Amino acid sequence: MSSRPLHESFPPATVLVMAASRRGENDPVALLQNKSHKCLVEIDGQVMLERVIEALIDSGCFNRIYVSVENEDILRATPRMIAWLDEGRMSFVLSRGNLADSVLSAVDVIPNPLPLIITTGDNALHTPELVRDFMRGFWTHDEDVSLAFTRDDVVLRDYANSGLAFHMLKDGGYSACNLYALRRERSLSAVRVFESGGQFGKRHKRILKAFGVTPFIVYKLKLMGLHGLITLIGRKLRVTIDPVLLDYPFGPIDVDNKNSFDITEETLKKRRGAAAKAP
Repeated sequence: MSSRPLHESFPPATVLVMAASRRGENDPVALLQNKSHKCLVEIDGQVMLERVIEALIDSGCFNRIYVSVENEDILRATPRMIAWLDEGRMSFVLSRGNLADSVLSAVDVIPNPLPLIITTGDNALHTPELVRDFMRGFWTHDEDVSLAFTRDDVVLRDYANSGLAFHMLKDGGYSACNLYALRRERSLSAVRVFESGGQFGKRHKRILKAFGVTPFIVYKLKLMGLHGLITLIGRKLRVTIDPVLLDYPFGPIDVDNKNSFDITEETLKKRRGAAAKAP
C-alpha cells in the first residue's frame, strides 16, 4: 500500500474509514464552507479527510486503508488523495444506508478483511501516536472487539468547552474515540448495534434498543464501572470486548458542529506553531 514500513511491533491490519455524510451539503459542518460533503471541509488549511488518512498512513499500523463514502469522486478532492488512490495507498468502498450496513458491506468486498479497524473521517485531531497506542492495546489482548475510550477528566483538563456527552459510570465518565477493532468473524455480530447510527452518549434510548433492558438499567443507574458494563454488553452480544483507554484529551473530539470545528482548528494551529518552533 505504502512505501512506509509497517510498525515493527504490529502485524498487518486493515482500516476502514467511515466518511459518508447522510446530510450532504446540508450538514452543519459542510455549510461552514459551502462544501458538498462534510469531510471535504478544510481545517487549518487542509481537507479534513486528508488529515485523517495521513495520520493512518503515518502510524505505520496498516497495510490497507479503505474509505467508505458515497462515491469515489469525493476521494479525489485533493492532489494527495488522488495520488493515494492511484498508488493504491487507499481504496474506495461504497457506503450503504447506515453505519452497520456500510461496515458489513465493506467486509463483503474487502479480501480477507479481518482484523478490521474502524474509524471515522471527522476525527481530524487523531495523531499517528494515538493510533499506535490503540493498536498496541488491541494487539496486547485477544478479545473479539476493542473500543477506544478516554476518561472525562483527561478531556476536560484541556477542553472544558468540548460539549462532549460523557458516559457517566460507577468509576467515572468516559467518551468514545471513534476507534473500533474487530478481530475475528464472530466480532461482526457486534456491528449491528450501530444500525441506529451510534452516538450513544447523546441518545441514551439507543443504548436500550441496541443492548437491551439490563445493560440500559446498569448504565442509567451507574451500577458498574466501564469494564463491568463492557463485559455485560459483550455477553449480550455473545462476543468478548476490551476497552482500550487512551490518554489523549483530543481523542474523542470529532468535527460535527461549529464548536467542535473551532476547537479542532485552534488545536491544529497550536500544533503547527509548536512544530515550527521545534529544533
